[in-house]
Amino acid sequence: MASHVVGYPRMGPKRELKFALESFWDGKTSASALEVVAKELRASIWKQMVAAGVKLIPSNTFSYYDQVLDTTAMLGAVPPRYGFAGGEIGFDTYFSMARGNATLPAMEMTKWFDTNYHYIVPELGPEIKFAYSSHKAVAEYKEAKELGIDTVPVIVGPVSYLLLSKPAKGVAKTFNLLTLLDSILPIYKQVVSELEAAGATWVQFDEPSLVMDLEAHQLEAFSKAYSYLEASSLGVNLLVETYFADIPVETYKTITSLKGISAIGFDLIRGTKTLDLIKEIGFPSDKILFAGVVDGRNIWANDLAASLTVLESLESIVGKDKLVVSTSCSLLHTAVDLENETKLDSEIKSWLAFAAQKLIEVDALAKALAGQKDEAFFGVNASAQASRRTSPRVTNEAVQKAAAALKTSDHRRATPVNIRLEQQQKKLNLPILPTTTIGSFPQTVELRRVRREYKINKISEEEYVSSIKEEIAKVVKLQEDLDIDVLVHGEPERNDMVEYFGEQLQGFAFTVNGWVQSYGSRCVKPPVIYGDVSRPKPMTVFWSKMAQSMTARPMKGMLTGPVTILNWSFVRNDQPRSETCMQIALAIKDEVEDLEAGGIQVIQIDEAALREGLPLRKAEHAYYLDWAVHGFRITNCGVQDTTQIHTHMCYSNFNDIIHSIIDMDADVITIENSRSDEKLLSVFREGVKYGAGIGPGVYDIHSPRIPSLEEIADRISKMLAVLETNILWVNPDCGLKTRKYTEVVPALTNVVAAAKLLRAQLASAK
Repeated sequence: MASHVVGYPRMGPKRELKFALESFWDGKTSASALEVVAKELRASIWKQMVAAGVKLIPSNTFSYYDQVLDTTAMLGAVPPRYGFAGGEIGFDTYFSMARGNATLPAMEMTKWFDTNYHYIVPELGPEIKFAYSSHKAVAEYKEAKELGIDTVPVIVGPVSYLLLSKPAKGVAKTFNLLTLLDSILPIYKQVVSELEAAGATWVQFDEPSLVMDLEAHQLEAFSKAYSYLEASSLGVNLLVETYFADIPVETYKTITSLKGISAIGFDLIRGTKTLDLIKEIGFPSDKILFAGVVDGRNIWANDLAASLTVLESLESIVGKDKLVVSTSCSLLHTAVDLENETKLDSEIKSWLAFAAQKLIEVDALAKALAGQKDEAFFGVNASAQASRRTSPRVTNEAVQKAAAALKTSDHRRATPVNIRLEQQQKKLNLPILPTTTIGSFPQTVELRRVRREYKINKISEEEYVSSIKEEIAKVVKLQEDLDIDVLVHGEPERNDMVEYFGEQLQGFAFTVNGWVQSYGSRCVKPPVIYGDVSRPKPMTVFWSKMAQSMTARPMKGMLTGPVTILNWSFVRNDQPRSETCMQIALAIKDEVEDLEAGGIQVIQIDEAALREGLPLRKAEHAYYLDWAVHGFRITNCGVQDTTQIHTHMCYSNFNDIIHSIIDMDADVITIENSRSDEKLLSVFREGVKYGAGIGPGVYDIHSPRIPSLEEIADRISKMLAVLETNILWVNPDCGLKTRKYTEVVPALTNVVAAAKLLRAQLASAK
């Protein structure tokens, strides 16, 4: 019985690629040094899969930044502003597209389906000239083969690539991107031909768009694409891989009838209804079914007995030789190796499996299905499953009772937002176009050293508090010198906006090396929610009160909202996510009310990941948005009208949930805008009325580029064309922790100067 993995984390078990990338970007190391690290990582991953017993091993899932950007490079679809003259795309062009450079902005970045991974959005139009410009897929296949390892090259499929793209600047928004299919298919054909010539017998095309609600012409594009590729693939088997949700009925019928593909992969963790389709409709006898029964998006150990039952039921439908055991999606979305977690509680550790352990689970299931069941391995797994079900540390009856009681109210603040804003303005006395930042300031090497030494008891609590207080004072003075209106304390005490809170909440566990790539070199370390959640004591009040005592200007209390904590954690899978969210909401509510009692007049509750959790199928949107928005309102329903509640949202497409954002009933929302060609503003041009304060970002903090005063002023002017003057705020897109002070200070100087320029223009116009 064959085993397969859709993809694997690329950063390395100790984030080796992250550090190599950042060293290269900083000019400290050469391109060849970066390539050496990358090659060593790829070899290590392939050898690890061989050792684990995986038979169908992926290649080309490694990336220096993003797999969609890699596909853009393969197709030569470089936006004209980068001056690409043809040939093989090198690091200069590649990283300019990803990150921008001193003179050019980066391409848009947005969430990869409903994950916390970000991809670089292709910019396409009718005039684009595609050309085969990156031979990476073939080169990496050959690289593995030189090691004696035959792999399955993985490429983002042609239809999903186009559906994930956007019309380039100057191209009509109504432009049908699928009209470009005929232009890119010859390049895909050339890649497949080169892979076949190199010895490949399988090629995997990732087509996650197949789980979306597709129109008839979009489904027709899949039929067209794979009929074309069939004619050019000769002896290569084509695997179409889907993941992240159920396959709709009509889509299932379409893809199972395609003659051009040899196999189809399904996510049977998040796509349990697909299992019903296979049983009800059947599966074609001329194809192989890749069954994704090992979760690629969570860290819980697989229930091997349950998975084996699923596989046996599939085997009875498709036959022994037509079934391959696989992961539900790429393991990119989970942590790398549990063996590196030497400090994790032993009982909780027994409940977990990271990417390396999931390789072993895939192999164990494949062998069991083939009649070679490892009884000892299955026995240990069964004991761990039983331990988790019965452990008293998982359940807190008081928390469950309090969360159940929430269903009796919608937890709305009694006073309408327009009246609240008037009362808040009397107290805060802010200018029009008030300026603020999103929360964090740059985290220096020295600051990280202080936190690290405190954690290992190398410095005393008194020394730690003194160091953090000194850093807060610097950040407060800098903001006052810049003349920012509403200040933040800079979050020097925080490692991560979710981990910091999880460390102080019951029901959470933490890893040392459980890093997951978010974008580029940026990694996050999601906490593990294993039990009922509660807040033993205040988490941020001490630091917020300290910061407020240093200034007469309003100081924002900074919290992470319940939906974001949920969506950016590895969440328990033994109860509905909505129930866990309500428990977190109650904990944050306690913190909000303690901040208010401590004299904090402006409290920001970030919901950066609210849009990210939106189900991929429209029929499921309303239910998710109902409980997610309710969870946010719970956090601040008890504050006074004069306490101003802010929220913040990160990179995503918000236009389709704007009414839910309004329903959150925050006083002020700051939101990503600058990198997406002001896409957010289009919803207001189309007539949506927004009465609360709003700050669409004017400065892309994910690029080292410093925007000019004129550029920022132009952005503000575009906002004023569709938003009322008295509700508009001026702020960056996101927190500043990943930037350097040499970038932040001039950028914020220009942000404040642009706001003052527009204030003067508005005053003179009156």
